[in-house]
Amino acid sequence: MAHSKNRATDGKITYPPGVKEISDKISKEEMVRRLKMVVKTFMDMDQDSEEEKELYLNLALHLASDFFLKHPDKDVRLLVACCLADIFRIYAPEAPYTSPDKLKDIFMFITRQLKGLEDTKSAQFNRYFYLLENIAWVKSYNICFELEDSNEIFTQLYRTLFQVINNGHNQKVHMHMVDLMSSIVCEGDSVSQELLDTVLVNLVPAHKNLNKQAYDLAKALLKRTAQAIEPYITNFFNQVLMLGKTSVSDLSEHVFDLILELYNIDSHLLLSVLPQLEFKLKSNDNDERLQVVKLLAKMFGAKDSELASQNKPLWQCYLGRFNDIHVPIRLECVKFASHCLMNHPDLAKDLTEYLKVRSHDPEEAIRHDVIVSIVTASKKDLSLVNDHLLNFVRERTLDKRWRVRKEAMMGLAQIYKKYSLQAEAGKEAAKQISWIKDNCCISTTRTYMVPHNLETTERMKCLYYLYATLDSNAVKALNEMWKCQNMLRHHVKDLLDLVKQPKSDSYSKAVFSKVMVITRNLPDPGKAQDFVKKLAQVLEEDEKIRKQLETLVSPSCSCKQAEVCVKDITKKLGSPKQPSNPFLEMVKFLLERIAPVHIDTESISALIKQVNKSIEGTADDEDEGVPTEQAIRAGLELLKVLSFTHPVSFHSAETFESLLGCLKMDDEKVAEAALQIFKNTGSKLEESFPHIKSVLLPVLQHKAKKGPPRQAKFAIRCIHAMFSNRDTHFAQIFEPLHKSLDTENMEQLITPLTTLGHLAMLAPEQFAGPLKSLVANFIVKDLLMNDRIPGKKTTKLWVPDDEVSPETLAKIQGIKLMVRWLLGVKNNQSKSGNSTLRMLTAILNSDGDLTEQGRLGKPDMSRLRLAAGCAVLRLAQEPCYHEIITLEQYQLCALVINDECYQVRQAFAQKLHKGLCRLRLPLEYLAVFALCAKDPVKERRAHARQCLVKNINLRREYLKQHAAVSEKLISLLPEYVVPYAIHLLAHDPDYVKVQDIEQLKDIKDHAFIRKMVENIKQTKDGQSPDDAKINEKLYTVCDVAMNIVISKSTTYSLESPKDPVLPARYFTQPDKNFSNTKNYLPPEMKSFFTPGKPKAANVLGAVNKPLSATGKLQTKLSRMETISNASSNSNPSSPGRSKGRLDVAEVDHSENEDISMKSPSEGDKPSRGRKRGGASSQEDKTQESKPKRGRKRAANSSVDNTEEPWGGEDSSVAETATETEDEQNSPPKRGRRGRPPKSATVAAARDDTPGKGRRGRRKVAPPPEEEHDEEQEGEEEEEDEGEAGSENMEVKPKGRGRGRRPRSVT
Repeated sequence: MAHSKNRATDGKITYPPGVKEISDKISKEEMVRRLKMVVKTFMDMDQDSEEEKELYLNLALHLASDFFLKHPDKDVRLLVACCLADIFRIYAPEAPYTSPDKLKDIFMFITRQLKGLEDTKSAQFNRYFYLLENIAWVKSYNICFELEDSNEIFTQLYRTLFQVINNGHNQKVHMHMVDLMSSIVCEGDSVSQELLDTVLVNLVPAHKNLNKQAYDLAKALLKRTAQAIEPYITNFFNQVLMLGKTSVSDLSEHVFDLILELYNIDSHLLLSVLPQLEFKLKSNDNDERLQVVKLLAKMFGAKDSELASQNKPLWQCYLGRFNDIHVPIRLECVKFASHCLMNHPDLAKDLTEYLKVRSHDPEEAIRHDVIVSIVTASKKDLSLVNDHLLNFVRERTLDKRWRVRKEAMMGLAQIYKKYSLQAEAGKEAAKQISWIKDNCCISTTRTYMVPHNLETTERMKCLYYLYATLDSNAVKALNEMWKCQNMLRHHVKDLLDLVKQPKSDSYSKAVFSKVMVITRNLPDPGKAQDFVKKLAQVLEEDEKIRKQLETLVSPSCSCKQAEVCVKDITKKLGSPKQPSNPFLEMVKFLLERIAPVHIDTESISALIKQVNKSIEGTADDEDEGVPTEQAIRAGLELLKVLSFTHPVSFHSAETFESLLGCLKMDDEKVAEAALQIFKNTGSKLEESFPHIKSVLLPVLQHKAKKGPPRQAKFAIRCIHAMFSNRDTHFAQIFEPLHKSLDTENMEQLITPLTTLGHLAMLAPEQFAGPLKSLVANFIVKDLLMNDRIPGKKTTKLWVPDDEVSPETLAKIQGIKLMVRWLLGVKNNQSKSGNSTLRMLTAILNSDGDLTEQGRLGKPDMSRLRLAAGCAVLRLAQEPCYHEIITLEQYQLCALVINDECYQVRQAFAQKLHKGLCRLRLPLEYLAVFALCAKDPVKERRAHARQCLVKNINLRREYLKQHAAVSEKLISLLPEYVVPYAIHLLAHDPDYVKVQDIEQLKDIKDHAFIRKMVENIKQTKDGQSPDDAKINEKLYTVCDVAMNIVISKSTTYSLESPKDPVLPARYFTQPDKNFSNTKNYLPPEMKSFFTPGKPKAANVLGAVNKPLSATGKLQTKLSRMETISNASSNSNPSSPGRSKGRLDVAEVDHSENEDISMKSPSEGDKPSRGRKRGGASSQEDKTQESKPKRGRKRAANSSVDNTEEPWGGEDSSVAETATETEDEQNSPPKRGRRGRPPKSATVAAARDDTPGKGRRGRRKVAPPPEEEHDEEQEGEEEEEDEGEAGSENMEVKPKGRGRGRRPRSVT
C-alpha cells in the first residue's frame, strides 16, 4: 500500500494498453473512444488484481476530477460513471477517494447519471443499466454512511430512482433499484424524516395515480425493509397523531391515507400505530373522527384483513362510532357494513345490533344506506346476511319517507327475484325469503315480483300464484295499488280533457285543482307540484305527447301499447345534455303508476284460463305449493279486484263464459266472486253478448230466489247493473217471494228477506204498496214481535255465525229490510222513518229482547242489539232521517259502543268509523267515540283513538282539497265535535252524581275550543232546559274540558278569530243577561289538573295498527240547525303535547300496513264489576288507583321516524274524548253500563232526578275466544260501487271485554 501511495503522489497516470492520454486537448469523439477502452479494462478487473489496482490508481483519481464530473457531454459522463462504479467495486471495501467532499461529488454525479435509465429506448440504456447493476451489487452507496451529507446523497438517490422508474423497465431494473435502496435502510444507523418522506410520498393517492411504478417500487422497498423502517414510521405517526406536530413533514395532511397504504403493504409496519387510532376515534374534532372512521372502514372491510380479530379493542371502539353524534360518521359506518358483510361474514353478528339501531336512525340518508348495505350483501350471497338483517329491511318498508320505503321494497324484490323466481341458491334459500312477497308487492310487482316483460301467459301465471300465496295484508296492499292506479289514471284523463278546452279563468282554476289532486298521489307532493304544472303546459303545447298519453290512459290500451307510449313520452321529454332531470324522473314515475303494463284483455283471458285449469284439475297448483281450492278462490278474488279497476278488459265472450261456469260451482265464495265480477263488468253485456245474457238471467233469478243470502244480494245488483228492462225482472222475482213468505220455516226465510230488502232499496217506487204492507204486517208484527223458538240457555254473550238461530238471522234480515226500504224511499212523508226508529230504539231499550218474554238467548239478544244500533247508523247517513232522530235516540244508539258484549262493541265501532270516514254520518256521531274511554279492553280504547285521529285528519284534508265547502264548515271542522262530546258525556247514564269524581276523571281534550266551551256554559241543555241537575252536569263537564284545554295548550288565552256556532238541538240560545263564571268542579279535582302533575299517557303504544279508509269519500253532508249565521271560518291554534303523552307518530296511516293486535295481557283483563246495591261505592274506593307518570314508549315503537305521524294539531281534539285511556291513570275497571237493578234504584233515587230511567252497571261477561267473523255482520252494509273488496279495520284481540248493555227505559 505504501508503494501505491508513492505511485499516487508521483502524479503519473497510467492508461490501459492502447489508450492514450485523456485530456481536454482531444476531441469528444476521441475521448469517448478512449474512455470506452478504459471502461472495458475496469470491467475486466477484479478485486484480486493488486498490481493492476496499484497501476491504475492515479487513473482512478484522474477520472474523479472535476473535468470529468462536470463534462458537458452526457456520453462522457456516462462512461466516467461506469468507470467510477467499477473502481468502487475493484477497490472495495476501501475507496481510493478519501476526501468527504470528493466522495459526495462522485456519488451525486453517479446519481445524476442514473436519470438516463428513464429512456429505455436509448442506445446507451444498457450502459445505464450496467451502472445501476454495479452500484446495487456492490452497495457502493454504503460508503456514504460516514459522511455528514449522507442524508442528502441518499435522498437524492431515492428521488432519482422514483422519478425514473416507469412501465418500460423490466423486473431486473426494479429488483436492482430495490436492492440499492434497501441496503441503505437496512445497513444504515437511521432513516431521516426527509428520506422517509421520499419513500412515503409515493403512497399518497395523488402520486400513486400519477406513477404506478413508483408506488410499486416503494411498496417493494417497504416490504423488504419492514422491520428496519418500522420504528421510523412509528415515530412519524407519533409526532403527527399524538403530539400534533404537523410541521415535521409535508405528508402530515396525508397521514390517514398513508396508514391505509402501509397496512395494505404490511400490517407489521403499523403495530405501534394502530393503538393511536383508537385514541383518535374518541377525538372531540368531528372531522378528525370522520377521517379515522373512513380509514378504519377500509382497513376492517378489506378482503383479506384480519384486523378485527387481531385488534379487538380497536374493532369494538370502531363499532361504537355507529352511535356517533355526528351524522356523516354514522353514515360512513353504515356504508362500510356492506363491504364488511361481503368480505367478513364472521363479523355479521357484531354488526347486527348496531345496524338495528341505525335502521331507526332519525336521518333518512342513514336509514336508506342501512338498506343498501344489507341488500348489496344479500344479492352477492344470501348466506352472508342473517334473518335479523333482512328483517330490518322489512321494517323499513313502513318508513315514513318514500325514498327509504322504495329502497327497502325494491331491495327485497330484487332478492326475491334472484333467489325465489330464478332459484339461484336452491329451495332452502327460496324458503328463507318466501315472506318477502307479502311485504314488497306494492311498488315492485311490475319489475320484480311479476316482471312485465314476461310473455302474457307466463306473466299471468306468475301473478296468479303470487296472489294465491300472499297474506291478507299484502293482498289488501296489492288491491289498493290497482285501485290507486285506476284512480290516478282517471285523474290524468281528466287533466287531458281539461287542457283541450279553451283557456279562461275557470279553466286555470280547474287545471290547477286537477294538478293538485295528481300531485297528492306522488311521493313528494311539495316538489312534484311544479313538475306536474310543467307537464300540464307540455300537454297544452305538444299534441303528440298528449295523444300518446291519451292512448296510455285509455281503458282499451294494451300492455304492448303502454310500453311503447311510455318509451316515446320519456324519449321526447328527455334531453341528452341534461342527464339528471328531476322533471323527467317525476314523469317516469307518474307513467309507471298509470301504465297498464300487466293487465289488458289478453291478460284477463289468460288469467281466466289459468283459473279454469285449476277448476279442471290440470294446473300445476301443487307444484307451486298452493292447494287447488285456495288457488281458485284467490284467482277469482284477483279477477274481482281487476273487474273494478279494468272492467273493459273483461269484455270478451270467452271471459264471460268462463265466469258462467264459476256461477255453477258449489263453492259459495267462488260463485259470489263471479257475481261481483259480472256486476262490475257487465254494463254492456246485454248489447254486445246477447247469448251470454240469455243464459245468465235465469241463473241470476234462481240465485236471487233460492241462493245463499250473499249470492242473492249480488244477483239483484247484477240485474240492476246489467239489464235495461230490470223492472220486469225485478217483478218476476218480487211477486213469488212476497207471496211465499212464511215464518214457520225460518231457514227458508233468510234469503227471500235479503232479496226483498235489496229490491226495496233499488226499486222502492215499483213496489211501494206491497212493501209498506210487508214491513208493517209481516216484518214487525209477525217476525219481530214474536219469539217462536226459545233460545239456548247459555252464559255466553256471543257465538259464531253458524251457531246463531235461524229465527235471529231472519229477524236481523227483517231489520235490514226495513232500513233498506227507507234508504230507497229517501223521504219521511209517510212517517215510516219515525216508526222504524221507535222500533229500533225499543230493541235497544229492551237489550235486544223486544217482546221481553225472556225466550231469547243472550247471543241472540247481542246480535239484535248490534243490528238495531247499526240500523240507526245507516238511517243517520240519510239527511231526511237524521233530522228526525231525537237526542234520546241518538244517545241510546251511542251507548251501543259500550255494550256488554265485546263483539257488539267492536262491530258497531267499525260501522261507525266506516260511515264517518265516508263523510256520510253527521259530525255529532264522531263524539260517540268519547264513550270508549270507559271500555275495559285497552285495544278497544286504542282503536277508538285511532278512529278519532283518522277522522280528524280526513276532515282536515277534505277541507284543504275542497275550499268551496266552507259554508258547510260546521259539519266538517273537527273542533265542532266538542259541543256534541260535552253534551253526550253530560248525559252519560253512568254520570249520576254531579260531584262524581271518578266519572269526571274519565272525561278527558286552544282559543277556539276554549271559546266554544265558554259559550256552552252560557246556555242550557237543549234536551232538558229546565232540569237543574242536568244543566249542572253539563257545566261540570264544560269545566273539565276547560281545565284540560288550559293544561294542554299554551294558546288557550288567545282570542278566537270567530265565534263558534253551537248546534241548536243540543243547547238553548245564550242568555245575554246571564254570566256563568262558577266553577262546578269538586275541590278534589283541582289537583288533578294542576300544572306539573303527572299527566296520563294514551294507550296507542299497545296498538300499532293504522286503519285504512274504505271506499271513496262521499259528500253527503248532513244538514244542521244553527243558532247563528256568523261565519265559522275559524282556524284554531294547535296546542302542544304534554310530555307524558305518547306521540301519535307511532301510528301511521300512509304506509298501507296492517299490524295485528296483541292479546290483552293479564293485567289488562277487566276487574269484576260493581256489586248490586249500595256496596258499589265502597268497592270503587278500594279500587281507586293513583295517577302515575306517563308510560314509556311501547317496545315496538321507534323514535326515529319509522312511521309517518297522524298529525300534530289533530290529536288535541281526540284527547277530549279519550284522555283517560292510560292504564296508569285511569279509574278502576267497572262493570258495563245499563239500568241498575231495583234495589239499587231506590238507593240512587236520593241523588237522581225522578221520572227518568238511569242505567247503572252490571257484570260484563267476557267475549268468547273464538274469532269473530265480521263478514256476516258487514255483508249487508251497502258497499260503494267502487269497492272491490271489504277491508277489516281492526284485528280482534283475544281477551275479555266489558261494556254497556241497554235496558228498557222506565
